Amino acid sequence: MIRVQEFSQAEGDTVPLWKRNLFVCWFGSFATTAGMSLITPFLPLYIQQLGIHQTAAVESWSGIAFGATFLLSAIVSPVWGRLADKKGRKLMLLRASLGMAVIITAMGFVQNVYELVGLRLLMGAVSGYISAAITMVATQTPKEHAGWALGTLSTGSVGGTLLGPLIGGWLAEAVGIRNVFFVTGALMLAAFLASLLYVKERFQPTQQASSSFREVWKLVPNPGMVISMFVTTFVLQLANMSIQPIVTVYVQQLSGNSQHVALIAGVVVAAGGLANVLAAPRLGKLSDKIGAQKVLLVALVVAGLLFIPQAFVHTPWQLMGLRFLLGIAMAGLLPSVNTLVKRSAPNEIAGRVFGYNQSFQYLGNLGGSILGGQMAAALGIQSVFFSTAFLLLLNAVWFYSSQRRHTGGRRLATSTSA
Repeated sequence: MIRVQEFSQAEGDTVPLWKRNLFVCWFGSFATTAGMSLITPFLPLYIQQLGIHQTAAVESWSGIAFGATFLLSAIVSPVWGRLADKKGRKLMLLRASLGMAVIITAMGFVQNVYELVGLRLLMGAVSGYISAAITMVATQTPKEHAGWALGTLSTGSVGGTLLGPLIGGWLAEAVGIRNVFFVTGALMLAAFLASLLYVKERFQPTQQASSSFREVWKLVPNPGMVISMFVTTFVLQLANMSIQPIVTVYVQQLSGNSQHVALIAGVVVAAGGLANVLAAPRLGKLSDKIGAQKVLLVALVVAGLLFIPQAFVHTPWQLMGLRFLLGIAMAGLLPSVNTLVKRSAPNEIAGRVFGYNQSFQYLGNLGGSILGGQMAAALGIQSVFFSTAFLLLLNAVWFYSSQRRHTGGRRLATSTSA
């Protein structure tokens, strides 16, 4: 059994320790995702400042710089997950936040695009705050509050992703592009200090923490469930990111000659993120009551169906309304996946299992960005919505059938009520 010993409540503190750690991890997740997305709006402009002027070359280098981080993160996430099981989850929080603070600050000093891409690769190599935060919250939180806690934690990363580009674009104009990297580095340093000072963990590794992948996999009581969660995570991120490259173009088509395309596109994207932030804790609490499988299955079906009418809208405001509803459905997905992974992975190997799940999430981010742009160029923007809906609905059918097989045909709620 796991030998992670936690106080249920810090001495002299009325807030349970698991809840205080949740709040600190929430802030760290927000700072991490906001810091990473702060850079996104002006990355092509920064590449131009570094001496790349041809439009095709700027687009190419932007894609390489953007994708490099996700690709290397997908490769190293299981490594950091294994180290988290051996050395503790708090150490991974500190390593990731401090490493990213140093590397992002260094990006403000680069003199050419090669140095920038190299640092983006390094950023992917040291990343892992979100995975460590999920593992810590999942293993420390009482079972009856797991859905709510993981749903609440997810709002930190969603909120950071939502506000980061808005803040980054404003800062780039206010203080200059290079100075944004220094501001971002300071934000990451704040996440490091908060984790250092306020996250509490008593950790003693077990023998299983050093086991090989094959030995670890034998410890998983329901490997079919875990594999289905990995695939679901990949499909969710593939579906979510496939729309990102084409939102602005689609809004431009719907708006006609509007002079505020960028602003309207930002509002459309923000609508989904806002709905996600509002709904995730509530759906997480619902999953604690009725079972994460039920919430996940319904959310998959609803999200798949909501993608279809987005291909037929006539105004940006119709699109915004549908994206808001989609955000509510999406809020029930990843937190439910993390809850089911937690229940399927023993605590002593939770870091490694969540690390693999994070790898699938990064691969979905990378694949979705590529797939959406290429499909829109070849078949039209509407095809992206149809293909995304198909993937989500297919995933829902597969998830339902796999759950019936693994539970011997019993109701989905059976395994969650234990």
